[in-house]
Amino acid sequence: MTTTVENPTPLVEADETGRPAKAPRGRVVGVLLWSLRHWSIVVAGAVLAVVVLWALAPGWFTHSNPTAIGAADKLLPPSSAHWFGTDRLGRDQFTRIVYGARASLSGSVVAVLIGVAVGSVFGALAGWFGRWIDAIVMRLIDVVLSIPGFLLAITIVVVLGYGILQAAVAVGITSSAAFARLIRSEVLRAKTSQYVEAAVASGARSSTVLLRHVIPNSWGPTLSLVTIQFGIAIIWIASLSFLGLGAQPPSPEWGRLVADGRNFMASAPYLVVYPALTVAAVVLASNHLARHIAERKK
Repeated sequence: MTTTVENPTPLVEADETGRPAKAPRGRVVGVLLWSLRHWSIVVAGAVLAVVVLWALAPGWFTHSNPTAIGAADKLLPPSSAHWFGTDRLGRDQFTRIVYGARASLSGSVVAVLIGVAVGSVFGALAGWFGRWIDAIVMRLIDVVLSIPGFLLAITIVVVLGYGILQAAVAVGITSSAAFARLIRSEVLRAKTSQYVEAAVASGARSSTVLLRHVIPNSWGPTLSLVTIQFGIAIIWIASLSFLGLGAQPPSPEWGRLVADGRNFMASAPYLVVYPALTVAAVVLASNHLARHIAERKK
């Protein structure tokens, strides 16, 4: 006597493509193994994630007022009450570093966006149209790159005025030359591809081909440069604030905090060490992720 089983239940479920679906436990194990192999990337991402949360929701990390003055709490060393100590006016240094992330990161984001926007326009025009447009744009890029970047940023800030926004604009204009040169090279490479030649042959306008085909396919190498320039923008904006050209007192900003604490290096070195370490950690994390992205694009 033969027993038949109708519609047996499969041991492994299949996804919509017909391939066996991975079990949730297997996915977790895979993520853990990847995290162990690439622990430095995980640490870099965690550093940037924490700093971004500082900028977006500083109240989650501290309930103190970054500008509140405490006459009885001047220059207190790090303790459980004040993790990073207090400054010469009794303000909590950890709170000021947390709230300073908003000015530093927002200024760096604005600088990178300006650099990408200006650089993309000039680089795309130079690479696509060539001839005299390419010659003029490349000479302008050569002039900008021939001037030390930080010196050019200082000059622009002096012209525009002091402030974190002016510092971001200055850094963005300075970094636009690097983006323009990269975008130009990518546009020149994309011009010879078959899909661009087909779009031109079909009668599409130059603006349409640039916006729909050339520029979107040029963003691969640009992404790693964006990450690198983000770290550079943080350093430059902090440096401008250190010189008094960026964020103005009493607004907390990492470079401004280093400048405020430099006169107390002998008696209260933590006023300089903690904000400086914060800048270093964010820049190193950003550069490490940029190198990882560049390796993945190869």
